[in-house]
Amino acid sequence: MTELVADTSALVSLGIVTSEPTPLRLLEAEYDLLVPDEVYRELEELASYEDDHGRAATRILDRLGDDHRQSVELDHEFPLDDGENAAVSLANERGSNLFLCDEFNSLGLIHASLADTRLVTTPTLLSSFTQRGLLTAAETVSVLDSITAARSWDGNSYVQRARSRLETD
Repeated sequence: MTELVADTSALVSLGIVTSEPTPLRLLEAEYDLLVPDEVYRELEELASYEDDHGRAATRILDRLGDDHRQSVELDHEFPLDDGENAAVSLANERGSNLFLCDEFNSLGLIHASLADTRLVTTPTLLSSFTQRGLLTAAETVSVLDSITAARSWDGNSYVQRARSRLETD
């Protein structure tokens, strides 16, 4: 199975959607998901909030077992938060196939920091679910709309481009 290391932001994005088939369930079914302990702690902190992000974090934590968690040493030179730092370090340390992250303002830095791991975002992951027949294009657009509303992605040009590609497929 393809190994995927995820950052907090992308997991929260996927955890927002509760309609079946949920993208979180598809992620679990299609990939060997790993998160560093720092991402797990960020999810625990988010889960303490009574909002969409907190409920999404709770849904994710309910699904993550000890086999999904890994400890990793942080790269103290990495200029992003501890969760992103740890996730990039874990992906590089393990030579993971994919790194899932929605830190759109820092994608260039994250991409440059990954050695042999392919960077994917939630819109890209959803598109791959569509291409593999796991979601219809209409389901994917609906999922992306739900995430966009909760994550305030309305003005995000990256997300708009991904959405327009789905609508033309």
